[in-house]
Amino acid sequence: MKKFYMLFLLLIMAVVVTACGNDDTTAKKSDTSKDSDPVLLSQPYTKTDFLMGTVNVIKIYDKGKEDVLLKAFDRIKELDKQITTSDSGKTSEVDKVNLAAGEKPVKVNDDVYYLIQEGLKYSESSGGSFDITIGPLTSLWHIGFDDARKPSQAEIDAKLPLIDYKKVKMNDADKTVYLEEKGMELDLGAIAKGYIADEVAKVLDANGVTTAIIDLGGNIIVKGDSPKGGDWVVGIQDPFESRGTVIGTIPEANKSIVTSGIYERYLEVDGVKYHHILDPKTGYPFNNDIAGVSIISKKSIDGDGLSTATFSKGIQGGMAFIETYKDVEAIFVSKEKKVYITSGLKGKFKLTDKNFQMAN
Repeated sequence: MKKFYMLFLLLIMAVVVTACGNDDTTAKKSDTSKDSDPVLLSQPYTKTDFLMGTVNVIKIYDKGKEDVLLKAFDRIKELDKQITTSDSGKTSEVDKVNLAAGEKPVKVNDDVYYLIQEGLKYSESSGGSFDITIGPLTSLWHIGFDDARKPSQAEIDAKLPLIDYKKVKMNDADKTVYLEEKGMELDLGAIAKGYIADEVAKVLDANGVTTAIIDLGGNIIVKGDSPKGGDWVVGIQDPFESRGTVIGTIPEANKSIVTSGIYERYLEVDGVKYHHILDPKTGYPFNNDIAGVSIISKKSIDGDGLSTATFSKGIQGGMAFIETYKDVEAIFVSKEKKVYITSGLKGKFKLTDKNFQMAN
């Protein structure tokens, strides 16, 4: 996951999350009232930090749990150090695997080994449209960085043979990872934030937090019910506008919401916008009718992997793909500003922007 420090990211959020119910500034017990129930605050303990190249916000509503914020951010920093690749330093576990490509297997810790395994799972299930060995291409385009550029066809052609998740060899006994060809690179950026968000949720669970919002640069987890009673109201990002602009809402609890869009990060050359979600087969950004997709799932890593995997399939193919997954729903927005929802969101999604229209 490459680091990029785009100043505007400090000012924006990926989706809007609000609580249902009446406004209240006092602490109260949760609605399942028992003496042992946690006291919930309407004004949460909040911590914000800039990590992994984006803004991270955690809000905890359980009274007396403010210290858990530091534990949660310590876990983010620990995983960021292990997973994030960079152009200088090359000190993360993933960097070390990449540097040894074509030479030798590299032993990694349990977190990184699991993350690579999950990445291979999504690479396989998507038929390679999601591929964790996309690193040589993302490094070539470098979209999201000051030195981003459109590479020549010859440069792209030279990198394409290096993109093949089937050439990643895992050794479960030794916990080693081997990239079979020199020049191969893992890029786990498409699923790393999701995994880290899930790990933060585990930290909150282990410390008795029942009600919280985790927002790691757009990977949202709403934990528990709203402190005001009922579900959280989650705003779905407008893929054509800056973060925090929504087209509609859904009520959710204990779910992850991940949104990916083609206008989130892009390079413009001669009036043509090239977004950051690259096709491993062509070396260019995916080009179809999808402008953005939001995935609702139990685990944030699933939202990450599936949101990227759907981009190769177009809206109809993406809808069919998501329908094969249990407990996963999706909202697709087309370039013509039409909104498509999977079957489990019927009667739940509320369109609020008149510039868009429901298509199914």
